[in-house]
Amino acid sequence: MPEMVFFSGTMDCGKSTLALQIGHNRSARGLRGVIFTRDDRAGEGKLSSRLGLVTEAVEAAPGLDLYGYLVELMSQGERVDYVIVDEAQFLAPEQIDQLARVVDDLDMDVFAFGITTDFRTKLFPGSQRLIELADRIETLQVEAMCWCGARATHNARTVGGAMVVEGEQVVVGDVDRPAEEVGYEVLCRRHHRRRMTSASSRAAAVSPDVLPVTSA
Repeated sequence: MPEMVFFSGTMDCGKSTLALQIGHNRSARGLRGVIFTRDDRAGEGKLSSRLGLVTEAVEAAPGLDLYGYLVELMSQGERVDYVIVDEAQFLAPEQIDQLARVVDDLDMDVFAFGITTDFRTKLFPGSQRLIELADRIETLQVEAMCWCGARATHNARTVGGAMVVEGEQVVVGDVDRPAEEVGYEVLCRRHHRRRMTSASSRAAAVSPDVLPVTSA
């Protein structure tokens, strides 16, 4: 039976790489799919992996009816066997409903990839709707690591290397942006709560306040 599967995980855990692999495996078996994405780091209409792999995709812009888009393709004679959606957290809840309709009415598998929570540890609306509707939720097994070596479970937004907890929910960035720019870092819960990024941990390590104190 067709199903909608939500592959979730933090940034930097291989979601886009897996999306590309699933597409490759199915195309190698003669199946044809449509890839949707939203606000990819490589630009509009791209699905890219940090390993350097990039493929063309359909930009799932706000207001785009994903179900209607697929029906239109098929009415023009195009074959569609499955759907891949990357950066699914950025989709509107109604677009997730459309993907569920693709599974139920068009009998296609939908593979959605995204992070669940934002830099404030709040659920993205798209991810919340996926959790509510998905037939299956898979947590990525490639674990991202915090700077301390623990498993990273939270996404932090940084500016100048310092963690910030206010601002718009969606600001496109990446984990390998220069420190002075808006970027992201994956942290364990302990260091997310303490707002301690890799940059701030290095600063603390060389601070005179934490050096041993000896009496004369």
